Amino acid sequence: MEAPSRARTPQAVLFACGLNSVRSPMAESLLQHMFPKALYVKSAGVRKGELDPFAVAVMAELGQDISGHKPMTFEELDDWEGLNFDLIITLSPEAHHKALELTRTHAAEVEYWPTQDPTGAEGNREQKLAAYREVCDALSMRIRRRFSKAGSVSV
Repeated sequence: MEAPSRARTPQAVLFACGLNSVRSPMAESLLQHMFPKALYVKSAGVRKGELDPFAVAVMAELGQDISGHKPMTFEELDDWEGLNFDLIITLSPEAHHKALELTRTHAAEVEYWPTQDPTGAEGNREQKLAAYREVCDALSMRIRRRFSKAGSVSV
């Protein structure tokens, strides 16, 4: 009897959200740093956004530089390298619907991790950064739980 699909460790993971500007690049960087040799990781968005400076700042606090990240859509990723992922983790409802649509023609498991969008946070710079840190911390914990069998965590 085969183990449940959640127990399987994927080889290639795609994180997806609305614009590929905050949540999915953060998750991509976190997973890459936790398991640098164990998994192939990318991110994409339903629509193309601009990399968010608050996301860059929060990741820099962890020693992770995402400033060179170029947001891309599912279609751009498909054109560039193909959608050869065995796990797509969606972080927004919009991305989840898109991933389910894609899996009609691509064999990939899809997991939905509802993740707050921190871009609507109000207040001063520190209050906004706190919202981004909260999202980053939640993603980090979820990634650690989901991928603990992929290898030893390096962060």
